[in-house]
Amino acid sequence: MKFAMILAAGEGRRMRPLTNNMPKPLIQVAGKTLLERHIEGLVSAGFTDLVINASYLSDQVVAFCGDGQQWGCRIHLSLEETPLETAGGIRKALPLLKEESFAVVNGDVFTDYPLARLTEVELGDDMAHLVMVPNPEHHPSGDFAVSDARVGTGESDKATFSGLSVMSHRLFDGLEQDFAPLRPLFDRAIASGQVSGELWSGVWSDVGTPQRLSELEFRLSSNAR
Repeated sequence: MKFAMILAAGEGRRMRPLTNNMPKPLIQVAGKTLLERHIEGLVSAGFTDLVINASYLSDQVVAFCGDGQQWGCRIHLSLEETPLETAGGIRKALPLLKEESFAVVNGDVFTDYPLARLTEVELGDDMAHLVMVPNPEHHPSGDFAVSDARVGTGESDKATFSGLSVMSHRLFDGLEQDFAPLRPLFDRAIASGQVSGELWSGVWSDVGTPQRLSELEFRLSSNAR
């Protein structure tokens, strides 16, 4: 697997005022933008072609990414006139993702998950593979149950979707709307028993608010002492 997509089109409304004049993936964590951290991590993991979608203040994302040469990869931009939500954005970018299976990384998460593990995922008949994490304080109810490397809909032992995954083009079969969230597609695939998963208990943060950003910066600075 050589193709990966970084989702970077969101408006980052909950991050205001930090995102008043800057797209959320270009916010810095410990001196480096989230977007650059993902690019470097994916390239180090062996991905050679990165697709990055952009909408809000997209000119800044385009200027930052260039063609990817400075990171030793090829970057393909998928521009959205208005944000198409997660599934809609991926669906629009599918022609650029030239492998049946590809990795997906949310542009607003920070993690030490070893991205090289995503290159080893073989979906087979599955539609997706989800990396799950223990429920954070801001999302105590979780998203899906994960057990024996399978993702289910059980009410007990739910974990939170990390924003890291491997997806098949087949997950988007039948999706005709330009604007579409990803959760219904996951729900459909899970109901048919076609989603694998794993639980990651390392460093992970959804950098979704200025408070969470401050907490992450404090944690990283404390660990560096």
